[in-house]
Amino acid sequence: MTATFTRKPAKKQRRDPGVGGIPPVVRRPTGGGDSGGGDDKWDDGSHGPRQLLKRVRFFLFSTLACDMVIFAVLISIFFAIRGHVLVDSPTRELIGDWRPLLLPRILYLNAVILLLSCVTMELARRNIFRDIDALEEWLGLGRPALHRALPWLGATLALGTLFLGGQWIAWRQMAARSIAHSQPSNPATSFFYLITGLHAAHLLLGVVALILCLGTLGWLRRVDLRQIAVDTTAWYWHTMSFAWLLLLAVLAFGQ
Repeated sequence: MTATFTRKPAKKQRRDPGVGGIPPVVRRPTGGGDSGGGDDKWDDGSHGPRQLLKRVRFFLFSTLACDMVIFAVLISIFFAIRGHVLVDSPTRELIGDWRPLLLPRILYLNAVILLLSCVTMELARRNIFRDIDALEEWLGLGRPALHRALPWLGATLALGTLFLGGQWIAWRQMAARSIAHSQPSNPATSFFYLITGLHAAHLLLGVVALILCLGTLGWLRRVDLRQIAVDTTAWYWHTMSFAWLLLLAVLAFGQ
């Protein structure tokens, strides 16, 4: 009897799809270019794109937490000085040097603009992570995810610039009002410029980050790096938008 031998099929290793729905392939495509080196690090537990995204997010959230603490301290000082009163010697009445401000209406329009920019920023982030488009980019079939995200990033940049312009108009209106009424020193005015100016500086950093993101996405050859760039910018932008809503509520209702 003739002996027959059957070959046992080799087991194929299924790799973790990771960020953006990347397919389980033996050698990871890079969507238009190799990142250098011949080793596939996608399944490496410490060097994969998913781990890189987690590290970047951890650093960003830690930095943003420190920024929010600074804003919280300013708000605490705001309420402490607002409640500071003095005793008038002749009348024995409690008086204070804090005089509530009438906020420029453009500040509320700026809040709406910033909320719209959050929507466009989130649409950009979702499009860069869209599974089917990211899959095509990883297979080197073009850059559909990038092309879908770019218009929303541009819209966010335009809205952010418009917000900063509105803040400048609000500062000019406050300065003109103080000069016209010859108002004496008012702690509320100082805090208005301090709080809104500090936030505007943070949002200006966000605008710079958007410009850098738009400028570098075109030549970043790895899909995961493009996703991380947009994701990081989006989380920073959302945090600064939330901070503005909080500060505006304090200025509007906390006086």
